[in-house]
Amino acid sequence: MKLLLLDGYGIDMRVDGGKLYIKEGRSSTCEEPKEYVFFPKRIDIDSIIIYGRKGNLTLDAIRWLIKHNVQISILNWDGKLLTTMLPPESTNVKTKFAQYHAFEDQEKRVEIAKKFIEAKFKKSQAVLDYLKLRYPEINFDVSDELKKLERVKAVKEIMGVEGGLAWRYWNEFSKAIPEKYEFCSRIDQYRRPMGSGDMVNTMLNYGYALLEAECLRAINSVGLDPHVGFLHEMNPSKNSLAYDLQEPFRFLVDLAVINLIENNTMDKKDFIITDSYNLKLRSSGAKKIVNEFSNMLNKTVSYDNKQTTWGSVLLLKTRELSHYLTGKTKRLEFVNPEFGVFRVDSQEIRQKILNISYVDWKKLGFSKGTLHYMKQNAKNDKPFTLNSHVLERVKAWENLVSGGQVKV
Repeated sequence: MKLLLLDGYGIDMRVDGGKLYIKEGRSSTCEEPKEYVFFPKRIDIDSIIIYGRKGNLTLDAIRWLIKHNVQISILNWDGKLLTTMLPPESTNVKTKFAQYHAFEDQEKRVEIAKKFIEAKFKKSQAVLDYLKLRYPEINFDVSDELKKLERVKAVKEIMGVEGGLAWRYWNEFSKAIPEKYEFCSRIDQYRRPMGSGDMVNTMLNYGYALLEAECLRAINSVGLDPHVGFLHEMNPSKNSLAYDLQEPFRFLVDLAVINLIENNTMDKKDFIITDSYNLKLRSSGAKKIVNEFSNMLNKTVSYDNKQTTWGSVLLLKTRELSHYLTGKTKRLEFVNPEFGVFRVDSQEIRQKILNISYVDWKKLGFSKGTLHYMKQNAKNDKPFTLNSHVLERVKAWENLVSGGQVKV
């Protein structure tokens, strides 16, 4: 999955001689915008996100992109998805009729809505379990909410259970955010009329808009109606089914934002304060979020005994929903594949590295330089990785100090 962000002033997309020419915008006069040339049948971009306000997009360019199955999404300044232009959709009308019938059947609708939220709960648990390895003060358990979810009989009740858990989730999530980001909770932002007032919510809003665009692409490809959801009510100009489908995959955005924060990738200069005292992303910040979100979509995961990516899983799950609605399959679930919670730079492993003596490390066959580098990483707040054979030596050190047999 490859995304291309176009931001700034002077964006230009046109076709000449059968080739697509794209020029990025510029945010200042000293910038030299990048230019791209794509030949027919040879474009490696899956989606183009337009965040800029000034530029030209010719009809020929739109036609060229749609014929090459490239999605075009336009975002508002506050990260909201304004519109998206999609490749031709599936023409299987029976799929849409099955979707409408399931929506009108209240029992069926509740059943499907529960599936979305059950997956969201379990993915939320996985995210906080992952963070807890680095931030032990986090404490979160979805068991009670899952039991409540089993008992509810209406969509409104499902939303009530989800709202209660969301408050707890963001409260725990905030414990992993440094004070400089001034993030209290995501729930607080809903009290504001528009936009967000802190960096984390601004990043999340933007990431969720990117996720919504990907959900619309998946919905379009299987022939479902994006405006008819099962959890979210139908409203004019709202993509209710896309909002439903986002729920099991929001964790990808949450983790993308955490990665950017832990790596100290975002700077204050990546944001700008509007006249309404809301924050918006500059081009530099938007690119960082697009790149990290794209990285999350491209992470591999095992599903159905095959290695695939989370971006492909989103499409597969949407197809499974369409098959369930049309009766091709009797089972529907969004929980699998699960997100793995192991991280090499956990608080426990950091402490072990700091406790290893240079003498013990030498007995395990490694140099002092390697251990020194590891200790520096362990003291740093940034994430780090270890090669598998180095990680094995760290575990072997535990055996050494406890009097066990060391195998190297």
